[in-house]
Amino acid sequence: MSRKQRLVFLIFNALVVVGIVLMYQLSVPYLAFKPGIDFLQTKTLVYHITQWRWSFYLHVFTSIFVLIAGLLQFNSFILRRFRKLHRASGYVYITVVLVLSGPSGLVMGFYANGGLPARISFVLLACLWLFTTALAFKRALQGKFIVHGAWMARSYALALSALTLRAYALLIGVLNLDLRPATGYIIIAWLSWSVNLLVAEIWIRNGGVKRLTERR
Repeated sequence: MSRKQRLVFLIFNALVVVGIVLMYQLSVPYLAFKPGIDFLQTKTLVYHITQWRWSFYLHVFTSIFVLIAGLLQFNSFILRRFRKLHRASGYVYITVVLVLSGPSGLVMGFYANGGLPARISFVLLACLWLFTTALAFKRALQGKFIVHGAWMARSYALALSALTLRAYALLIGVLNLDLRPATGYIIIAWLSWSVNLLVAEIWIRNGGVKRLTERR
């Protein structure tokens, strides 16, 4: 990779690490397993629903592992020098997404705030996340590693919606945009993953996976 590309990746990694730390701090209060904490203040009407409640806690407490394991997948140094770590973190990522985070996110999507438009967005996000992750796993088993990397990039772009959703919410607050809360949430719900997926696709089509895996 060129010096400019390395700088972009360094900034990307730094931003994700900061996001992971913030996500961890936001997740800790939920260890009390009580209603009315932060985001749960908006879910008083569904907190009593067992499948939603368990899905929420599963999703919250597995998100850190997904974000960390996914980030390790796109570290060129680890990919070249520590293949076993790359493979192990890949198994962690794929297993957690397909067994825990993805299904729990799908359940939560059906109860999302923001009405039907937001629910459609989050359900579609969960389905795409499961689909791209399953394809990434399949291509890895087939030994098609460039294609595997492309599907992993799409999958991780969707995983990062957990961070970009909060970033957009913060941006709307900072810019003091005159939006109704429901309208703002619907916009955020769609932007949080669609923009990520678009950026990932541009990166893939510009040879990002090949540059990441090339030997120097």
